[in-house]
Amino acid sequence: LAQQRLLIKGGKVVNDDHSVVADVYVEDGVVQQVGPNLNPEPPAGLVVLDATNKLVIPGGIDTHTHMQFPFMGSRSKDDFYTGTKAAIAGGTTMIIDFAIPEKGCSLIEAFETWKSWADPKVCCDYALHVAVTWWSNKVKEEMKSLVQNKGVNSFKMFMAYKDLYMLNDEELYAAFSCCKELGAVAQVHAENGELIAQGAKKMLEMGITGPEGHELCRPEEVEAEATQRAITIANAVNCPLYVVHVMSKSSARVISNARREGKVVYGEPIAASLGTDGTNYWNKDWAHAAAYVMGPPLRPDPSTPGFLMNLLANDDLSVTGTDNCTFDICQKALGKDDFTKIPNGVNGVEDRMSVIWEKGVYSGKMDENRFVAVTSSNAAKIFNLYPKKGRIAVGADADIVIWDPKATRTISAKTHHQANNFNIFEGMICHGVPVATVSRGKVVYEGGAFNVTAGEGKYVSRPPFPPYVYKRVRQRDQVCQPVPVQRAPYAGVVSGTSVTPK
Repeated sequence: LAQQRLLIKGGKVVNDDHSVVADVYVEDGVVQQVGPNLNPEPPAGLVVLDATNKLVIPGGIDTHTHMQFPFMGSRSKDDFYTGTKAAIAGGTTMIIDFAIPEKGCSLIEAFETWKSWADPKVCCDYALHVAVTWWSNKVKEEMKSLVQNKGVNSFKMFMAYKDLYMLNDEELYAAFSCCKELGAVAQVHAENGELIAQGAKKMLEMGITGPEGHELCRPEEVEAEATQRAITIANAVNCPLYVVHVMSKSSARVISNARREGKVVYGEPIAASLGTDGTNYWNKDWAHAAAYVMGPPLRPDPSTPGFLMNLLANDDLSVTGTDNCTFDICQKALGKDDFTKIPNGVNGVEDRMSVIWEKGVYSGKMDENRFVAVTSSNAAKIFNLYPKKGRIAVGADADIVIWDPKATRTISAKTHHQANNFNIFEGMICHGVPVATVSRGKVVYEGGAFNVTAGEGKYVSRPPFPPYVYKRVRQRDQVCQPVPVQRAPYAGVVSGTSVTPK
């Protein structure tokens, strides 16, 4: 059972729009009071956390995870238990995972399968995006049912993974149109799958079989082209678009330009693209290089992470996830002789908050309020969880992290809580450490110790038409429709030439 009453004293409460020194009083999993010198009665049974000289922030929302995901001949190492346990150790109190049906299979069955995996295991709250991997009237009906009956308000379309998940432009147009009709957010994995397939073939013919081939066959422009195409198609149907795992400068610039043109598009860089780079693919140790293989790949230009962080700090990019999809070295070795067989995926769910604080706030690129925006509030707004999630205010869920901006920790596979045997951020020193994590009013992690059992997290339904996303879309539908020109009918001569069939 959740601890019934909790008082967090003396910290600085940080939301995306302001910071204030205040106490936070929680009862039955919900924030009841925020203010100075709170003394809730009776004192008996009250749990008190001292947050003096620390920040009190909304729990992180990781918008992009793949727990126990069957993929590329293997299954990701972190299941919903180890993955969410690691999440709370890192200051994340909610994940949004992906239910991904195979081509021709039911979206609803995929949703129920993922939910059956998650419900008995999750240590924090979660929701599910659902992937659209093929198109038919049945898919359209199932999308409607998922929105109306299952609390799903986001669907992901793949422009890569040819013959496995990829949709063509006509299918994307249909899927985006359906999302718009249902009030859902359309998400894309933006890479040109046709070019990747040709590029991979070319690399293997040249004798390039190692992890560097993965990046060489899917260079930046392959990501940027697909990003531009997705934005163009979404704009044609006035559908809001969310580009997952933005990995390159080129793709980020496309998103930034589209936003400045007024298009409703959101970019999601991830912990990996903000915290490390693709030079690792050229490491002489095969296992080290393979550890970083993910799609889209990390970029070998070492200035990419800083560039993406600048755009994130200044609202050209909106929100952060991790694409946490861990495979150990033995699993990665499925591709020891052919990079196309290396399971794609990296870690991040435990380290995202610290990496973003280190590279964003400690470096002076963003302030504490923007940090909250990009780690929780914006995600809550885009996916219609706000202000229950992503904010510390009366009536909000008590998903709260006590954050010590002065403390440091060194990231290592030896000390992390993920199920994997390496960490792509190995050796990174991070300023900014979660001291305590509160999920639904219960202290689930404090001072390195867990107080949580599998299944304590809850599935969270998300209603359609998130106002943050759809207000502009609806207004444009009303006032930006083309209209025919009023003119007198043509009254002149019409050519009477007939075409004689041969």
